Amino acid sequence: MPSPRKPHANRQLSIADARRIALAAQGFGSAWGAKPTVAGLRTLVRRLGLIQIDFVNVVLPAHYHVPYSRLGPYRRELLDELVYRRRHCIEHWAHEASIVPVESYPLLRYRRERHRVWPFGFDDYLAQNPAYAASVLDWIRDHGVATAADLPDPPDGRKLEYSWYGTIPRAVLEAHFGYGRLAIAGRHQGFARAYDLPHRIVPQHLLDAAVSEPEAKRLLLDQAAQALGVATLSDLADYFRMKVAEARGPVTELIESGVLQPVAVEGWNEPAFLHRKAPAPKPVYASAVLSPFDPLIFTRKRTARLFAFDYRFEIFVPQTQRRWGAFVLPFLHNDRLAARADCKLDRQQQALLINNVWLEPWADPQPTATALSLALRDFAQWLGTPQLRPGTPSRQSRLLRAVIG
Repeated sequence: MPSPRKPHANRQLSIADARRIALAAQGFGSAWGAKPTVAGLRTLVRRLGLIQIDFVNVVLPAHYHVPYSRLGPYRRELLDELVYRRRHCIEHWAHEASIVPVESYPLLRYRRERHRVWPFGFDDYLAQNPAYAASVLDWIRDHGVATAADLPDPPDGRKLEYSWYGTIPRAVLEAHFGYGRLAIAGRHQGFARAYDLPHRIVPQHLLDAAVSEPEAKRLLLDQAAQALGVATLSDLADYFRMKVAEARGPVTELIESGVLQPVAVEGWNEPAFLHRKAPAPKPVYASAVLSPFDPLIFTRKRTARLFAFDYRFEIFVPQTQRRWGAFVLPFLHNDRLAARADCKLDRQQQALLINNVWLEPWADPQPTATALSLALRDFAQWLGTPQLRPGTPSRQSRLLRAVIG
């Protein structure tokens, strides 16, 4: 399929204006009035389209961090209230495992129909053991919400040789969730997923809604474009984890209907598209440490293009090969990513450990270090660990000492 038909871009954007549009579209600088309440969190998720779930707990699970970066201090249990009790939002595969508005459930039907079980090849186990797979659904139908620990092991006693899921019951539950036969009812101790039948979680009218795959993709790409403000085709496709080839046709339709306007962004080699509801490029006043999985930066090539910020999440990189550190949080200061800090939460000592900090080459050292120090102190206070301490006291740089104070 050809690339989206491109009318001559009649608007040029400086890279600074592109950043300001993107940041405002993502809710930085109180762009659209969300507040740290359940209603405000619902507004946030609807505007972002999704918040990626990640339970890496070196500092804080990602999905709790993302709202903080935009709304400031909020009670984390409000996000659980939104998702698991009021069910205005649900868990679903979107970018990766994500929180999405419940009304997006019909748009993701094609994802459920195409779901492949990871680890790949586990589909064969399901095909070869249909009675056990069906018994898991029967157990939940009869007993209600279940975690993997509640379910009996398969009668053949088989164990998974290697899998992220660890056990056959959990892998089967995850498969049913991916296919849409189950939904996530909550999280139990240790963040374990609790599963239930979809009709007990998702309103019936959304379960019954018929949205064609082309229409669903067009609507999802519309959401992505509004959440990003200005983006390339590959940026738009990656937001909901589509292939670029899948996104070309719907993006063309969005251009032809006037939802997207082709623009040229300074320094970008690819054509870009501006959403018709994109905010005006006004100065953004923000100061926040970001989760590695924040939707502003989870597409790393876009992060490099937009902010000239080379970022890699290195927790799974061998220590000797890390450039920065295991859990490095980018620091957003106004409309630039100005620094990064390698952090770890010490819950016993009630301290946020700062292993090291780095400023970007263009950053003015003194005001940036001061702003980063304030942002980290506010973040630590919200985490309930009000102290900042060096993670490796014997290896403090002058900059680290200035930030920790």
